[in-house]
Amino acid sequence: MLISVVVPCYNEEEMLPVFLKEFKDMCKNLDYELWFVNDGSIDGTLEVLRGFSAKDERIHYLSFSRNFGKESAIFAGLCNAGGDYVTVMDADLQDPPELLSRMADILAEGRYDCVAAKRVSRKGEPIVRSLLSKGFYKLINKISDVKIVDGARDYRLMSRKMVDAVIAMSEYNRFSKGIFDWVGFKTHWISYENVERKAGKTKWNIFGLIKYAVDGFFNFSQAPLRIVSSLGVLVTFFAFVYIIYIVYSKYVNGYSIEGWTSMTSIILFLGGLQLLSIGIIGQYIARIFLETKNRPHYIVSESDKDNIIKIR
Repeated sequence: MLISVVVPCYNEEEMLPVFLKEFKDMCKNLDYELWFVNDGSIDGTLEVLRGFSAKDERIHYLSFSRNFGKESAIFAGLCNAGGDYVTVMDADLQDPPELLSRMADILAEGRYDCVAAKRVSRKGEPIVRSLLSKGFYKLINKISDVKIVDGARDYRLMSRKMVDAVIAMSEYNRFSKGIFDWVGFKTHWISYENVERKAGKTKWNIFGLIKYAVDGFFNFSQAPLRIVSSLGVLVTFFAFVYIIYIVYSKYVNGYSIEGWTSMTSIILFLGGLQLLSIGIIGQYIARIFLETKNRPHYIVSESDKDNIIKIR
């Protein structure tokens, strides 16, 4: 069985030679092809990939016309990978290549369509990042229809029919972890200890992770809209009760309600709630706007092969 390995790359000039050496050492008994996707890197990543491809016919690369993001890089790799099995790996070696042989053996048994990896620890990660990640998994599993395993990675070996199903979901706003779960198929999980990056610097920061989490919430949950609707009903109810109380106090008890400060506070609270509600609704409208534009997920400006899907 031919295994296609999709590797998204963004400014990984320093890391790529380390990755390739370890991958070849760990996977020398596998029949594989490597698809590196250069996501608009501004360092020497493209030059390194050209060199890889020239020396090894099993190595291919796609180079985007600009930075489209990791999700687009994964999608481009899946669209062009031709293997019987397909996997996604990060170039930082935090997805251990030595697991790939075990994944292939399990998948070859025919009982599963996907073998996925999950971390059982976050050793080496900043405390704040670990806490935010744990909170993300707990929250999204409560408010979303998809169930994402805590510590799940994009690193998974998938059968061809599962890959075809993932590709068929051509939505512009992509969140792969959610998509992998949404398409279904039987999945076997492999646990491993966290592995730290061996070279270079991570491209993820706190703000990037928060944005990624927000994309997950809005792409796979309508809970924010339901919360806003419930708050609207609740606030309207209390406002109606308060109006009855004011009218009763004035015309039955004969005195009016005073309190400029309290009234101002209520107005500011309601104004803030309205802006929050509009912002949440705006997030969904923005996603509808991008979907209706029907822009491509990626544009390939260069590749070592001619028969590829350059725009999709």
